[in-house]
Formats: sequence, C-alpha cells, structure tokens
Amino acid sequence: MKVKDIMSESVIRISPEESVAVAARTLAHYNIGALPVCSTDGRICGMVTDRDIVTRCIASEKAPEKTSVREIMTGRLVVGTPDMEVAAAAEVMGREQIRRLPVANGGKLCGMVSLGDISEQREEWRKTAETLANISSSVSKK
Repeated sequence: MKVKDIMSESVIRISPEESVAVAARTLAHYNIGALPVCSTDGRICGMVTDRDIVTRCIASEKAPEKTSVREIMTGRLVVGTPDMEVAAAAEVMGREQIRRLPVANGGKLCGMVSLGDISEQREEWRKTAETLANISSSVSKK
C-alpha cells in the first residue's frame, strides 16, 4: 500500500510570515497539533507544532503577535512522497520519532500522513505498534 492511498490531501497550512498567534489560533480552531509551513508557491519549508509555540516562543518570553512562524518553526524536515510504501513511511516516522509526516511531490506539499492514518490499515497494525514504541522510547530515556 502506498502513502497516497491513506494520506489526507486537504491539509491546513501556514505561511512562514504569519505570526505565532495566528498559528496558535489555527491549531486550536482545527484541533490539530502541527501545521506545515509553506511558501506562497506551495513548497514546504518547515513545520510548526503546539510544542514549538510553547518552547520556542512562550517559554522564551517572545510576543506571539510579533513573532513570525519562521522564527520558531522546525526547519529540518522529514518528508514522505506519495509513492512511498506505507511500511517505509512508518519506519521513517519511528526512526525520526514523529507522529505526522508531510507528503510532498516535487517539493510541494500534497498531503499529510499520521500515525492514526497508518493504524487504520489492518496490515500495518504491527508496524504502527513498532513506530509508537520507537516514538515513545525517547520519553522513557529522558
């Protein structure tokens, strides 16, 4: 099974120039934990999570209304492709300890696959359990 078969194609995204306050409101409004950061041409350039907002903005005493998403986003991206096997995507997510994998085609965001998307696939249940174990392993080590 391919990532394109299970990914969400309509993905809420944000511009790197938007304020952190807008990002926080967007996360809250859609009840999500991460937003891909995309340039005006649709190229993915980062990810911003609720954790990024807390640790890189609030805890650093930066003003969310005056701080751009670019200043706090995670720029080191792990990205999948639509034709990637779901098992390979799960392996990458476990190794990188991420719960959401942006999917890009030619550098442009075209979808998002989550651990939940993978867990819904019966044949991938074992892989999902391994991925969750890998993600959780860092928690117990800290």
